[in-house]
Amino acid sequence: MNKRELTRDVMDLLARLRARTPSTEEQELLAVAINAMLFITSTGQRYAFADFLQYLDSNAPPPVVAAFKTREEAETWLNHQPEPPDSTLVLIADQYHSVLYNRELNHRRLLALPVMEYHLGRLKREGLPPATASFKTREEAEAWFMNQTEPPEQSLLTISGDDYLAVCHRNVNHRALYPFSIALDEEEQGENDAQAP
Repeated sequence: MNKRELTRDVMDLLARLRARTPSTEEQELLAVAINAMLFITSTGQRYAFADFLQYLDSNAPPPVVAAFKTREEAETWLNHQPEPPDSTLVLIADQYHSVLYNRELNHRRLLALPVMEYHLGRLKREGLPPATASFKTREEAEAWFMNQTEPPEQSLLTISGDDYLAVCHRNVNHRALYPFSIALDEEEQGENDAQAP
């Protein structure tokens, strides 16, 4: 199904559900969902939405809208946005950050989040695939990875016996290596929170 048919079919389904729903509150919620689909199509976000649906079906790390080498570069970018993309993710020195924006106060902020750490933890918990390649040094691995013409979104590498995830963020033309030593496990965190007094 192409992108145009997908959004049209979703809006048709939502409209049929809304017409059959007796609850005023649920009708209003369905109207919001229909309007969200209209927003996607009327703002030219149909392909971005289709890419996001593909991400949801994949095992890839969350997408980002920009990548920066330094926080200063990211802050400059953020301050030059007429209306920053609130709640979206960016990379600063390969660390995920959320863009926070309050329109009324024109308050802008970048908040570091352990997104990749939890992604690596989930991959470890589910079982790692075989390594795509093995290297003695990180420099060798980076040189190999940067010279790949069409790398997958993510692949496992070993460097000096340690596991790394090679991630290609195609939409921002950025590649990064993440050591599994930084992995965090959300399930363990949830259990620890539940046991806390």
